[in-house]
Amino acid sequence: MSRSSTRPTSRDVAQAAGVSQAAVSLVLGDKWRGRVAEATAERVREAARELGYRPNLAARNLRLGRTRTVLLVVPALTTEFFAGVYTGAARVAAQHGFGVVLYPSPEGIGPARDPFASAQAALDGVIASSMAADALTAIRGDQLPLVMLDSDPEGSLGAATVNLDITDGVRQVADHLLGLGHRRFLHLAADIASWTFEVRARELAARIGTVPGTDLRTVHAPISIEGALTATEAALTQPGPRPTALVCDDDKLAAGAYKALRRRGLRIPDDISVTGLDDLALATAIDPELTTVRLDAETFGERGMQALLAVLEGREPAGGDIPVELVVRGSTAPPRDA
Repeated sequence: MSRSSTRPTSRDVAQAAGVSQAAVSLVLGDKWRGRVAEATAERVREAARELGYRPNLAARNLRLGRTRTVLLVVPALTTEFFAGVYTGAARVAAQHGFGVVLYPSPEGIGPARDPFASAQAALDGVIASSMAADALTAIRGDQLPLVMLDSDPEGSLGAATVNLDITDGVRQVADHLLGLGHRRFLHLAADIASWTFEVRARELAARIGTVPGTDLRTVHAPISIEGALTATEAALTQPGPRPTALVCDDDKLAAGAYKALRRRGLRIPDDISVTGLDDLALATAIDPELTTVRLDAETFGERGMQALLAVLEGREPAGGDIPVELVVRGSTAPPRDA
């Protein structure tokens, strides 16, 4: 029977290289330095290549007590943002021999059913968005090595947190609108109890409050087109001068606001400027194209996975928030009454 008809084993590699199986294990596990000569290590690698040998990862992981599987817990995938987070996390995971299981909380942000008989037995760690934090309790993910995304670093459940610089993003939006001359603002806030949205509200109020003569009103809406439309229409019927700038927590909220404004015969940006936050594909699909803050979802996922790898290896994860960028498009202009 030819060698190629069966899967080559570490014993085959050892025989071909003229070394022990222990030496093969050290070389292919990258633990040979100081224990196996460099020439011998190269001979083992060459034998493995010629034989087409691949380690049995399942058996190796069973011995090590590791599954090399990570759970990514996110809100329901209602936008492409969290798909980008998954793409980035999976890319880094694959480079280190890990797989990523995507677990969208079915109700968006609420508790979810445990997808495993035992999460601790099936997983090495968890990366979770703070927007889906309630799901962690249900799957006991908070008892595993955990990295939180978009989470308060001071009160995080996780061993590490990875954040986008949302504070700076909101600051860029506020400074852009204030620089155009806007003084009457309506904040269309996401109706979600989450740290990231608390930061947006707090920073917007603080930044606008530094300029005398400004006015800021806030209405809340679920992150949906219909929710944003309803909330915006209700806000525009309130007594008092109409706001000249509408600041939305999310691009989808901005799209709903566009519909409400058009129904009232208001033009964007002539009568009212609108901003979003995310820079989803939606931002350039609506007309005029939306001024918004670009969040790099793939980098977010990459950094989350890198942080979890550091936690698993007992290293200190890299610090610093991920930079964000204001993208100015056609939905903002100076107010007509400025």
